[in-house]
Amino acid sequence: LQISGYLNLLANTIDNFTHGLAVAASFLVSRKVGFLTTMAILLHEIPHEVGDFAILLRAGFDRWSAAKMQISTALGGILGASFAICAQSPKGAGETVAWILPFTSGGFLYIALVNVVPDLLEEKNPWNSLQQILLLCTGITVMVLLSLT
Repeated sequence: LQISGYLNLLANTIDNFTHGLAVAASFLVSRKVGFLTTMAILLHEIPHEVGDFAILLRAGFDRWSAAKMQISTALGGILGASFAICAQSPKGAGETVAWILPFTSGGFLYIALVNVVPDLLEEKNPWNSLQQILLLCTGITVMVLLSLT
C-alpha cells in the first residue's frame, strides 16, 4: 500500500475532527445554527468522501478495506464533537463557541481559497470562470437566505 493512502486517511481524520468541532459548537449556539452547519458539512462531505475513497483505491486498498478505513475516519468527527462539548466552560457555551467557530470557519475558508482561487486564476476559458464565480455567489446567497429564516 502506498503511503499516500495513509496520509489521506490522516488528513481525513483531522478534517472530520474539525467538522465535529463545528457541528457541536454550532448546536451550542442554537438548533437552527446546528442544523444549518450540519447540512453544509454533509453537502461538502459527500463528494469529499467519494474522492477519498478513490484515493484509497489508487493507493492499493481493496474496496472493503477502503470502506472500513473511511468509516474509521468518521470517529474523528465524534472525537471533535466530544471535545467541543467537554470544552464547555462552567460559565456556559459562549466561551467555547467564541474560539471553536472562528477556528473551524477560518480553516474552511483557508482550504476553499487555497483550492479554488488558484484554479480560477489559471482557467483559460472565461465562460468556465464566470460559471464558477456565479456558483460561488449562489452558494453565498443560499447561506445568507438560510441564515435569515
